[in-house]
Amino acid sequence: MSTQIESRYAVGPHEVKGYNTQQLRDEFLVDKLMQDNTIYWLYTHYERFMVGSAVPTNTPLTLETVDNLKAANFLAGRELGVINVGGSGTVTADGQDFKLGYKDALYLGKDTNDVVFKSHDSQNPAKFYLNSAPAHHKYPNKLVTRDDANVLHLGALETSNERDINQMLINTVVQTCQLQMGLTELKPGSVWNTMPAHQHDRRNEVYFYFEVPEQQAVCHFMGEPTETRHLWVHNEQAVVSPPWSIHSGAGTQNYSFIWGMAGENLDYDDMDKYQPSELR
Repeated sequence: MSTQIESRYAVGPHEVKGYNTQQLRDEFLVDKLMQDNTIYWLYTHYERFMVGSAVPTNTPLTLETVDNLKAANFLAGRELGVINVGGSGTVTADGQDFKLGYKDALYLGKDTNDVVFKSHDSQNPAKFYLNSAPAHHKYPNKLVTRDDANVLHLGALETSNERDINQMLINTVVQTCQLQMGLTELKPGSVWNTMPAHQHDRRNEVYFYFEVPEQQAVCHFMGEPTETRHLWVHNEQAVVSPPWSIHSGAGTQNYSFIWGMAGENLDYDDMDKYQPSELR
């Protein structure tokens, strides 16, 4: 079996106030992604959200069900979002091939039975970043290339946060039940990925950091707005953000990250913002 999975239960803000650095990393950092020849999953109890990766090198990888789902098929009651951050590859879903280049995305709906991940070049394998959430309705499978994204140009170099937000798997581009995904690219000279910081009381979010140069890092800020904590994150690592936590980060150099979220609604702007002067 080429699938690995671990599970983490939800914790609240009161417990986290007493966590040391290692406890924070154990609960919220996802540092086992992008393993060769492996599908890796972290099953969280925040909105039953799953974050994972598939890196097919020598042979294709098949999406297998896991015991956590108690279902005969992985997508029997779920939807899946895929964004490729490696070499070109193909995702075959119920016999239909979807070719994904760098930073292309794919939505797979509920009741898609057979899913296979394949790289076009084993020396430069595809790196499929995966997010999955429970789904109540089957929506059509759809490829969303980087050119199809709805792009928001935000921030400024003067405030170190000039960036492009590529909205890819959101309801203005593709129909989903609750899953939303996209990627943000920071311009050279900018390091803040989200400012003002915000939280979503009605959904969770996961940040996956990539294009972080070797020997560089991102300081990810989390916690309640007046009780913040931080995690140092490296390339191709992710952070799980509970509904009660802010999520924002600053890098030692510009980088990119993928955001994925699920919860009560599909309103991208449903967030509570906190200005820098309000943070503690």
